[in-house]
Amino acid sequence: MMQLRAWQDECIVRAFAAFESQSHFLCHATPGAGKTVMVALVADGLFQQDKIDFVLCFSPSRAIAEGVASTFSQILGRSFNGQIGAAGGSYTYQSMDTLPKELWQLLLEHRVLVVLDEIHHCSGVVWNNSPIGNSWGRTILDKMQGKARYTIALSGTPWRTDDSPIVLSQYIKSTGQISCDYEYGLQKAVSDGVCRTPKIVLTDNREISLSSAGFALTTFTSISDSLKNEHITYPDFLFRNEVIDHIISEASGRITSIREHIPHAAGLIVAASVAHAEQIARRLTMVGEHPIIVTHQTPEAQRVISNFKNSCDRWIVSVGMISEGTDIPRLQVCCHLSRIRTELHFRQVLGRIIRRQQTDPLQASAWLYVLAEPSLVEFARRIGEDLPGEKVVSFSQDSGTKGDQTSKAMKFYQEERSEFTLEINEQNSLERSVQSSESTDVEQIDLRVSSQYWNEVLSLFATNS
Repeated sequence: MMQLRAWQDECIVRAFAAFESQSHFLCHATPGAGKTVMVALVADGLFQQDKIDFVLCFSPSRAIAEGVASTFSQILGRSFNGQIGAAGGSYTYQSMDTLPKELWQLLLEHRVLVVLDEIHHCSGVVWNNSPIGNSWGRTILDKMQGKARYTIALSGTPWRTDDSPIVLSQYIKSTGQISCDYEYGLQKAVSDGVCRTPKIVLTDNREISLSSAGFALTTFTSISDSLKNEHITYPDFLFRNEVIDHIISEASGRITSIREHIPHAAGLIVAASVAHAEQIARRLTMVGEHPIIVTHQTPEAQRVISNFKNSCDRWIVSVGMISEGTDIPRLQVCCHLSRIRTELHFRQVLGRIIRRQQTDPLQASAWLYVLAEPSLVEFARRIGEDLPGEKVVSFSQDSGTKGDQTSKAMKFYQEERSEFTLEINEQNSLERSVQSSESTDVEQIDLRVSSQYWNEVLSLFATNS
């Protein structure tokens, strides 16, 4: 008999009650809470009540789709490969346009439950009797809405960065917030011991020097301060060896410390590009690490991820391959070195490391390392608001951001970091080749980040429990 978490029990009861009067159910549960198990048990209950004949599941990646199929097969006790005799099938949103018409015919001829995982990827509404939105959302409106007996939508982050409406969803007019049938937030998940307590380390530098033929040597006291001018962009920092070395050094030390109590704990580095991932892997190798790299160019990438999941390897460096829904519970440390700076992505990255294992100590934490870029600082602050307690997001007094809107909501304290010896005096051609289109021509700018003045400010997020 499977031991359910309290929230899963509550949500299952709520779903059955909702289906007495409605056909759609939206569950918002924080990443790592166990949404797939919950929805598979709802499907099992609907089968037992003879209310459905078949289940179709859709998710944003093949890795998630395969995980969903495995979970449903285990809980339902039947195959879940979409073939004759199976309880259902699991597919990606990308595959919807290529699925045979016979599959869609099932929704018209049989009682089908459709599960839409990470529904925030699908936007759309019906306007003047026509579906509008992105391609996935339009397909859902055209082929599933009003045709499936029941639909269940799941999301750990139920909003979109483009503010488009999520398909099949309703919004509260007074606030513009999405209306969920069941919500299980991060604070409750941490309090219940379902998720690890997140701890976010904001890394900054108090001596950043820029010079070029076009302007004289200028020194800035923070990343935020340096980004305010027109000569440097955030990606320029991501590709600097001294920045990479400092963050991976701190994060690697954290893994070593965690492994004293959790021997298989591991770390994830979210890189900006394939070349960036290779650069990071080389820097890790220089300090004695043996990282695994997985990108869209990696042969049999899903097998590489699966092997890492069950190995004792310390580090995996990823470009877009270990995203929402990818379940590697031993990941406990993450370095956010992606170009993407949206709150949706930030929370999804955090979600990769907060999934708690049964063997975790009671005080197990998840450590996220990020540069103190203003948007990322603000996202960290909001995580702190989700987890009110004695300590909130902290920032260094000497970072140069005092007085900013973000810093007004913060307490300040300074933690001096150890000096490290690496000095970079030349511009690296690899760095120039992988800069984004928004980046400046770093060949004409000498960027030096002092090895002596790193600040790492730790946001200790604790609940009131």
